[in-house]
Amino acid sequence: MISTTTVKETQFTEQFRNLLKSETNDDLRRLREEAFAAFSLMGFPTVKNEDWKYTNVAPLLNSQWSATSGNDDAAVDQRFDQLKAFNFRRNGFTALNLAFADLKVVHIAKETSLAEPIELMFVADENTAIFPHVLVIAEAGSKATIVESYDSPGKSFTNSAIQVIVGDNANITHYRVQRDGIDAYNVGTTEVSLGRCSRYDSTNINLGSALSRHDIDLKFTAEGGEAFVDGLYMLNGSQHHDTHSIIDHQVPNCTSHQTYKGVLNDTSRGVFNGKVFVRENAHGTDAQQSNKNLLLSDNARVDTKPQLEIFNDDVKCAHGATVGQLEEEELFYLLTRGLPMTLAKNLLTYGFAEEVINKIGIESIKSELDAAVLNRLGAEI
Repeated sequence: MISTTTVKETQFTEQFRNLLKSETNDDLRRLREEAFAAFSLMGFPTVKNEDWKYTNVAPLLNSQWSATSGNDDAAVDQRFDQLKAFNFRRNGFTALNLAFADLKVVHIAKETSLAEPIELMFVADENTAIFPHVLVIAEAGSKATIVESYDSPGKSFTNSAIQVIVGDNANITHYRVQRDGIDAYNVGTTEVSLGRCSRYDSTNINLGSALSRHDIDLKFTAEGGEAFVDGLYMLNGSQHHDTHSIIDHQVPNCTSHQTYKGVLNDTSRGVFNGKVFVRENAHGTDAQQSNKNLLLSDNARVDTKPQLEIFNDDVKCAHGATVGQLEEEELFYLLTRGLPMTLAKNLLTYGFAEEVINKIGIESIKSELDAAVLNRLGAEI
């Protein structure tokens, strides 16, 4: 019980007590209590924490948030073991998410191929904190596309988590699009577990929020798995975005690809920290990682740190990062063809970003993102 733990009072304490009064599932109540106790002890991460040294969440804490949590999905009862496996002790945000979790289960049955995408849309009201927590279970041989969208227009706080369990020979395509308003805060965690000969292909687009953070934790648990973990962050003004990813090759003969791109203007700041682990037993691993950043302003900043930790010699691994401005030769080529300077710059920037957006296989979403990129550039092409 919480009463046995030294709990630091926070703005969420009384709201959590009220939530517990309406919780009818005893197991879930105990799990929520355990998570909130962990949050109360840890608090929110600070810049003294190595994984958060470039991302100061203090502005988020200066506001008062009205926490909301929906009714529990009935399917959670049958998937409680998977929910318990969520690593809520990762930090204060993950602990608070599970404490207030608005739970939903997405189940894709064995050998089932879904023609239409599964859409998950999350919108927070003004001055409201929401805590969506989605459990995706893709059984053996299944195939589906998940579209996870965030589009809160006003000042709000979204603290989300999604667990994706990809069964043997299953194939999941996952699009995550964050387009919250400029006064919003968005912190999200994605946990992925891959079975034998499974495939997980994700594209993460971050355009919105004053401050956003996305943590990705992907594990290969059986041989033959393949994962694509790609993303784009496009920032203007004083926006701040941070991506931290862990790709863990625990078993032999798996492949991972990671391509992240950033486009930063004005005084915005981007952070990328990608860790790839290759364990002692994980021979035959092929892991490729890349982070490329385009600075459109002298005052924009990127902190990038791709990392490889390899404990096996029989592997094929590479990583790299670049931070720079538009290529002078490419710009000169377009100018010599008669294009105005502004249009030439916009074309090159658009092309840089489109490499990631073109991965999206749903035309309506791709068109919306094309328009969003052009809007950020203040241009039409």
